[in-house]
Amino acid sequence: MKTVHYPLFKREDLDGFFALFQNNLANFVIIAITMLAMGYPAAIVYGKVIPGVAMAVLFGNLYYAHMAKKLAEKEGRTDVTALSYGVSTPVMFIYLFGVLKPALVLTGDPELAWKIGLAACFLGGVIEVLGSFIGKWVHSRLPRAAMMGALAGVAFAFIGGELFFRTYEMPVVGLIVMTIILIGLITKKPMPFKIPAALFAIVIGTFIAYSIGNSNLGQIKEGFSAFGFYLPIPTLGLFHGLQLLSTEMIGLFAILLPISIYNFIETMNNVEAMASAGDRYSVQEAQAADGTGTIIGTIFGGVFPTTVYIASIGSKWMNAGRGYSILNGFVFLFASVFGIIAAMASIIPVPVIAPILVFVGISMISQAFDSVENKHYPAVVIAMFPYFANYIMTRFNFAAGEAVANLSHAIVPLGQGAMFTGLIWGSILVCLIDESYKRASAFALVAAALSVTGFMHAPRLAFNISSEYALGYGLMAVMLMGFHFLYRKNHTAED
Repeated sequence: MKTVHYPLFKREDLDGFFALFQNNLANFVIIAITMLAMGYPAAIVYGKVIPGVAMAVLFGNLYYAHMAKKLAEKEGRTDVTALSYGVSTPVMFIYLFGVLKPALVLTGDPELAWKIGLAACFLGGVIEVLGSFIGKWVHSRLPRAAMMGALAGVAFAFIGGELFFRTYEMPVVGLIVMTIILIGLITKKPMPFKIPAALFAIVIGTFIAYSIGNSNLGQIKEGFSAFGFYLPIPTLGLFHGLQLLSTEMIGLFAILLPISIYNFIETMNNVEAMASAGDRYSVQEAQAADGTGTIIGTIFGGVFPTTVYIASIGSKWMNAGRGYSILNGFVFLFASVFGIIAAMASIIPVPVIAPILVFVGISMISQAFDSVENKHYPAVVIAMFPYFANYIMTRFNFAAGEAVANLSHAIVPLGQGAMFTGLIWGSILVCLIDESYKRASAFALVAAALSVTGFMHAPRLAFNISSEYALGYGLMAVMLMGFHFLYRKNHTAED
């Protein structure tokens, strides 16, 4: 093993820190606004949820900094970038509208609903830890183009696309900030006085927003009033939540199982993305770390599963090391404990934060194509499509309604289980391009099984042998096997 000096902190870690911190901040701004609007009191949102997840973020960031050090020493490199860690945006929305909102509606008690959220999050962490034992097996059998394409679909719809929309909510502010981000983080040009691009963009954007009246001084006053002391305190609430989840709220399992499996796959995809960029971490270890971090978060009041963050590639592009991860963990905990997150959520306009996440979306989609063979580009593209449907579906609170129906009645079933659908179609197309029709048929059979059990194209887990989707995938599997024998026969005849 070659001895190397892998620095604890370097200048590039500043850009990585501000990008990662703002990614997390953007999610928590949405969490805070949404939960308060649902009827959860500030005491739960700022006093329990955010400090609890901050504890999970601290654990994960420290652990991934440790993993980066191990990898640097193992490979004798100093350019290793630690995996980013935070709340998954798609999972966040599903927990908000699929767990916390129905729990509050059915119980009418924010305290009980929060405890149900704790139990749901805890079970999600347990599933991911258990899933780490099969992570390597799944990782070795899914084509890279399928995994990268499904991940790019999330980045395109929920990260880049969604936040690009938010950028235009304040055109003057958003366009200026977007330009700074593109110059500083895409073309890598230095900012004035060598200020990190992300920080420079936030300062300039916030200043312009208040100067031209897009934001008012009342937001600053509101922000300062949010300062306080929100110490993360261990809670036994998840045990009461587990009791409720196993009785009155048992129907939530139909949502929890597939989204927990999705989180398990998302970790695998994001680790794969970093491997394609040059840093090959253990998928199994990352999945166990993610699940453990989520469990730690629930012990302190957090109700959102954590995962290897989609921003990992963006941090790699910035040449960050491990210091950005360590700094993010401690600063985020400090900001949560003293109410700085609450204050920043009030003071900094979302269109100022949005362009940073747009950059993350751009980097993820670009990496998806950079990391596969040219001939597999079509597989990346087709794997992205289901998340476009999922995005439209979730923006109508999963019910679709007349607006979505006017586009196509298939949007909702296509968006249900979008991660699985994207992986399946990406894998099938890779197999077809590589002339492996037998493997393509196997993936079609997997799709049929997922459709029968409700993991795909269904609102909940339920055994439905008469599913038209399962029938379609089954017939597709038979047809693909037919092509396998046909082309094998033709090749034999040519030989």
